[in-house]
Amino acid sequence: MHKKKQKQTDGKELDRMGKKGTGEVMTQQQKQRNDAYNAYVEQVTPTHNLWANMGKAFVLGGAICLLGQVITAIAMNVFALDQESASMWCSLLLVLLSVILTSCNVYGLLANWGGAGALVPITGFANGVCASAVEFQKEGQVFGIGCQIFKIAGPVILYGIFSSWVLGVIYWIIQLF
Repeated sequence: MHKKKQKQTDGKELDRMGKKGTGEVMTQQQKQRNDAYNAYVEQVTPTHNLWANMGKAFVLGGAICLLGQVITAIAMNVFALDQESASMWCSLLLVLLSVILTSCNVYGLLANWGGAGALVPITGFANGVCASAVEFQKEGQVFGIGCQIFKIAGPVILYGIFSSWVLGVIYWIIQLF
């Protein structure tokens, strides 16, 4: 391969990336353009505060879990349900609330603010299914909603079923000995 190098005005040889001795020659104009582009990228790339993001995720995830505990306590104390029935109603109501908030474009705002705090609990899974259904409803019942509803949640369901099958086989093998 023929590699030409050009002496720059400051006496250093520059390659395409602006470094010495690694390949093709870069003109001063290309270097200025690259420097300007890198400065622009640095300017428009958002900076994130890790501790603030973790705090917001903790607050939102904790609020969702607190709401679940309140629903469970109300179901047990006011409606005299046992722990299992109260937990079932809690899950059902949290999923319903998530679907309603997703349909009203509110859950997305919460997820943007709280990050993983909104996506980890059961409400995040319901949001993923509902968001796909809302997004593709224009394409019709079968090819829109029917084909696209599990776009996000499908791999999670598949992984869950496959993992439980593998663990069941392992448990069965252990029971043989």
